[in-house]
Amino acid sequence: MPSPSSEVHSIDVSLGDRSYKIEIGTESIDTFSDSILASLGDLTHALVIADAAVENPWAMTIASSIAKQKTPSGDDIRVNLIAVPSGETSKSIGQLDTLWQWMLESSADRRSVVIAIGGGVIGDLAGFAAATFTRGIRFIQVPTTLLAMVDSSVGGKTGINLPTAKNMVGAFWQPSLVLIDTSVLSTLPDRSYISGLGEVVKYGVIDDAPFFEWLEANAGKLLDRDDNAVRYAIAESCRSKANVVGEDERETSGRRAILNYGHTFAHAIEATAGYGQVLHGEAVAIGMQMAAHLAIELELCDAELLKRQTALLKACGLPTTYAAADPDAMLPVMKRDKKVSHGNLRFVLPERIGSVTLLGDIKEPNVTKAILACC
Repeated sequence: MPSPSSEVHSIDVSLGDRSYKIEIGTESIDTFSDSILASLGDLTHALVIADAAVENPWAMTIASSIAKQKTPSGDDIRVNLIAVPSGETSKSIGQLDTLWQWMLESSADRRSVVIAIGGGVIGDLAGFAAATFTRGIRFIQVPTTLLAMVDSSVGGKTGINLPTAKNMVGAFWQPSLVLIDTSVLSTLPDRSYISGLGEVVKYGVIDDAPFFEWLEANAGKLLDRDDNAVRYAIAESCRSKANVVGEDERETSGRRAILNYGHTFAHAIEATAGYGQVLHGEAVAIGMQMAAHLAIELELCDAELLKRQTALLKACGLPTTYAAADPDAMLPVMKRDKKVSHGNLRFVLPERIGSVTLLGDIKEPNVTKAILACC
């Protein structure tokens, strides 16, 4: 596997007329307005929706830079900015309504462009607002957490949570551009940064064995936030997700379901713990462990996979067990998971490093045993 380089990575997400680029660099945020204007040359109105935690300096920097640009006719570009409270609770009907009203008051129209600046919560929420306002306007993702950079900013899934079900209401709405500057991670707390590594490890397990091996050799560099290593890990993760999304944009063939490895368990952990108590990447790491235990129980893979996965997750500083896991509380949540088919539980389970499969009609006692194995 090639070594990481200091160059900017550009990745194409190939979806016909909905195709777009992911640009990954370091200390490049000052040039984001140039990239936006190059991609959307007819931009006249930007609706900047930012997580309150990154309003200053990141969102203000981008908004100010765009405001200094001109439209093709020489007019000033209108820029409106709103800050959304941090945290999973903002992915709500109430917050979505606030955004719709703000967009209306900002005289947004079908030529306006939403620019989402923040983590996965902001990307999902702002993306859904863009997908639904005037039946759909363009939007750009500027993820500021590692988790959002490698996962939620790519692929076009947008939405909000219901009180008892995560991501149950939403729409597929592809961004026009994804801009990533790894230097913004310098202000991310260690726990949040490490949480993002859970999704990075996932890509190695589901689709890319050589990348998994690279992660095993470079986990220390990732923990140290080495620029080259981080940039490379993000690029490989985005490339893997882009390939899967390109093959199955709307989850019609089952291929895209592999991106949910560990997530059926993870969403149940998050819901029963209370949203925000266990970070998403932490829950995914634990969910991957539960899924591996279930796969071993069903004789889909050998114990060596679990051993390597456990070692890598620990090397990345991620949890591999969850003492508060309660099968009686988690199973009802799992039955509301979007992968449930005719009431039957379905899980993405590993066969070997680099390959997973979607398996249905899993019996509840097997699921319970897998949960308890990680307590």
